[in-house]
Amino acid sequence: MLRVARRHAAHEQRDTLAVMSTLPAPAVTPGALHVVATPIGNLADLSPRARAVLAGVDLVAAEDTRHSGQLLQQFGIQARLVALHEHNEAQASLQLLARLQEGASVALVCDAGTPAVSDPGARLVALAHAHGITVLAIAGPSALTAALSVAGLGQLPISFHGFLPPKPKARQQALAALAGVTGTLVFYEAPHRIEEMCADLALAFGGTRDVVLSRELTKRFESSHRCRLDQVVAWLAADADHRRGEFVLVVEGAPASTGDDGLVEGQRVFGVLRESLSLSEAVRVAARISGARRSALYAWAQTLASAGDDTGRTPDPGETDDTDEAAP
Repeated sequence: MLRVARRHAAHEQRDTLAVMSTLPAPAVTPGALHVVATPIGNLADLSPRARAVLAGVDLVAAEDTRHSGQLLQQFGIQARLVALHEHNEAQASLQLLARLQEGASVALVCDAGTPAVSDPGARLVALAHAHGITVLAIAGPSALTAALSVAGLGQLPISFHGFLPPKPKARQQALAALAGVTGTLVFYEAPHRIEEMCADLALAFGGTRDVVLSRELTKRFESSHRCRLDQVVAWLAADADHRRGEFVLVVEGAPASTGDDGLVEGQRVFGVLRESLSLSEAVRVAARISGARRSALYAWAQTLASAGDDTGRTPDPGETDDTDEAAP
């Protein structure tokens, strides 16, 4: 029976490959928005289909027309480029929608990788869907999936958080709210903030989780380093080259069962409440909502506050909390 099942699976695989091999050459669809992935570092990663689409569309909407123009020149592609970036996205998206409704074919690209993922373009894609415009994925390079593929952290679900706020308080509050997430977490970070980001990760998540730092993906000096969160800051400080390039951080999620699920939920709720409440008040309310022990939640919050910035203020006199009882 097993031998028959294997033969059947092999036949299905051959049939699938036969269909794929006979697909027509890539073609542009009139009146459609083509979301085109471009290289994140290695020009050889631009697919033949992407080249055909970029050469054939009426317009290419680019995050940076100069950067994308240079890419197209590398492949001998002549295209009409229009700018679509964070400062003009609303107006440019409406103008491009009008062209799509007239039947023009449009390609959307960003500076590197897959558009509309932590880059401008999502507004245009949403508008296209809302007005019945066909949206096509011209798949290819992505820093997100590339980093996940070399990380070896397969804990599901996977959640992507892009660039966290650059200011320490907002960043640490965001991380505090993610402390109880059990799936793999992925972040982007710039080289001048990578040490602060890693220190905040260790503070919010504890030092025992694994993290993979991938930098310069697909480029000459590509590297991926895996270690524990309590080791990563020292690794970054050991060599200036460790801090060069744009980073993708893949972080192990919280254990599925911590023995105190109330504390995990309390940490998440605290991260939200801390945006508008004092440290002790946020602890009190979070403990009441989650059922976590207030003393354990308070000790964890004080660890965050000890980072030396304004994530959590030093408690006022009389604000200490030494109760071991859960909040009523």
